[in-house]
Amino acid sequence: MRILVTGHAGFIGFHTARALLERGDSVVGVDVVDAYYDPALKSGRLAALAAVAAGVPGSYEHLQGDLADRDVVARAFTRGPFDRVIHLAAQPGIRYSIENPHAYVQSNVVAFVNLLEACRHHGCPPLTYASTSSVYGSNRALPFHEGQGVDHPIQLYAATKRANELLAHSYSHLFGLPTTGLRFFTVYGPWGRPDMAPFLFLRRILRGEPIELYNAGHHTRDFTYVDDIVRGVILASDAVATADPVFDPSRPDPATSAAPFRVYNVGNAEPVPLVEFVDAIERATGRTAIRVLKPAQPGDVLDTHADVSRLRTATGYAPTTSVQDGVARFVEWYREFYGEEETGR
Repeated sequence: MRILVTGHAGFIGFHTARALLERGDSVVGVDVVDAYYDPALKSGRLAALAAVAAGVPGSYEHLQGDLADRDVVARAFTRGPFDRVIHLAAQPGIRYSIENPHAYVQSNVVAFVNLLEACRHHGCPPLTYASTSSVYGSNRALPFHEGQGVDHPIQLYAATKRANELLAHSYSHLFGLPTTGLRFFTVYGPWGRPDMAPFLFLRRILRGEPIELYNAGHHTRDFTYVDDIVRGVILASDAVATADPVFDPSRPDPATSAAPFRVYNVGNAEPVPLVEFVDAIERATGRTAIRVLKPAQPGDVLDTHADVSRLRTATGYAPTTSVQDGVARFVEWYREFYGEEETGR
């Protein structure tokens, strides 16, 4: 298939684009390649994608631009027609959304509307897009499942992702555009984002620097290895959303519809206390963390636990990577990518 992947210089977008190329699809990637974190990491990902595609001329194209600019989106769609669109571009990060909300409105809302409009006017290729487990907000009923209400986000990042789900449904209903939203649970692994806790912890432990554990490390997270996330993305993209034949408008299920619309959790389904994740890094590195216990931060969800039964039923999805194995692979990649000077190996 010919697939448009947005955010392909980002963490999950890169892994998704690479997996699609490796199975024989052609990929057009669009990414702003901004400096939210080290651009060298994004350049490394793009170089890796080019290397994968080198043996098949015409299988991969990189476009740089901001999806909040309608002209950029229009230019991307001239590379079509596309069999699928996978939208993984976004302004990430919970802390930063508190400091710079306008960036999130532009990147996560305006850009998403531009993409929906482009899909609408170019034959309605099935759209799969990234949401987040953060939409569950102040909900404390675990495990999180898609039939629960998600109307109490506790930070702007989550609110913009919930807005994406609502906007997607409106286009599914009005124009028959098949849309599938994926609520990712804490993703980690090779080529990960340096602003996320797994990367920060690993870097500081290897450098002998202290790590800060908020809520004294008592958070639990459904840590999900990136390969398992990508497997969910591709399975969901291949299983095009259709109208739910048993949808009951008198008792509406928020994750399905009489329109071609679905929302799924994608996670490991095995939550781990934050302190145990740090333990796994210690075992994989042979280093001891210097732990600084801190109170909880505003906007933090205390616990996450993914119920992935709907995605499993619809696509056969099953995560296969334990935290122990995933952390070991992450550490191995980090040491190889950053070398002896950075890791002290």
